[in-house]
Amino acid sequence: MFERRTPQTAVGTFFRMSELVYHGVVRNVRSTHGNALAAIFINVMQMIILVLVFYFMFSVLGLRGVALRGDFLVFIMSGIFLFMTHIKALGGVMGAEGPTSAMMKHAPMNTIVAIGSAMFGTLYIQILSACLVLYGYHVIVNPISFDQPFGTFFMFILAWFSGSAIGIMLLALKPWAPRAVGIVSQLYMRVNMIASGKMFVANSLPGYMRDYFDWNPLFHAIDQARGFAFLNYAPRYTEIAYPLILSGVLIMIGLMLEFTTRRAASQSWSARD
Repeated sequence: MFERRTPQTAVGTFFRMSELVYHGVVRNVRSTHGNALAAIFINVMQMIILVLVFYFMFSVLGLRGVALRGDFLVFIMSGIFLFMTHIKALGGVMGAEGPTSAMMKHAPMNTIVAIGSAMFGTLYIQILSACLVLYGYHVIVNPISFDQPFGTFFMFILAWFSGSAIGIMLLALKPWAPRAVGIVSQLYMRVNMIASGKMFVANSLPGYMRDYFDWNPLFHAIDQARGFAFLNYAPRYTEIAYPLILSGVLIMIGLMLEFTTRRAASQSWSARD
C-alpha cells in the first residue's frame, strides 16, 4: 500500500507482465480441477471420446469415402483438435475475470493479464492434450506422418488465435448485454459443430454450399491444416490470410471495447445474469 513505485523500462514491464501471466496461467489451469494433471486428463478424455464418436459415425453411415487418402483417424483428429482448441479458447477468454472481479483489487492484476492467462492456459492444455493423444495413437495403433508438421501446427495456433479473438470481443460486450452475449456464444459453438468443416473438405463441396462456410475462420484453418498434414490434398477454396487478418481486427476492436468497458465498470454488474 505504501510501497514506492519506481519507473520501469519497456523490457522490465514486459518481463513483469510475463511473470503475472505465467502465474495467471497456473491458476487458470488449476481452476478446472484441484489437480493440474487431472484437468489435463479430463481434456484428453474429451478429445478421445469426440474422435471415437466421429470415427464410429463415419463408419456406420458409410461416410469414410469423403475423407482424404491417408490415415482416416488423422483426418478426424485434424478437425477435432482444431475445433476443440478454437471453442475452448473462446470459452476460456470469454469467462476470464472482468473489471469487477475481486482479483482486480490487487494492484498488479488487470484485465489484460486475466485475458492473457485465459488464452495461454487454454493453449497449454490443448497442446499437451493433443500431443498425448497423438503420441498414444502413434505408439499403440499406427505410426503418424505429417507432410508439413510445422504448417499443421501453425494452423492449430491459428485456430486458437481466432477463438481467442472472438472470445475477447464477447468478453468486452458481456457486461453490457450478458444474456444476449451468452446466447450468441452458445449459438456460435453449436453452429461450429457443422460449420467448422471438420467432417468434410472444402474441395469436395459444391460452390453454393461453400458460401455457407466461408465466413467461418475455423473452416479455413481446418481445411488449410489438412492441406499441410496430407501430401495429396491442396486446399483451393480456403486461405490463411482471412482468419489471420480477421482475428487481428477482432482483437484490436475487442481490446478497445474492453478498455471502454473497464472505465465504465460498476460493481452492480456482478449481480446481472
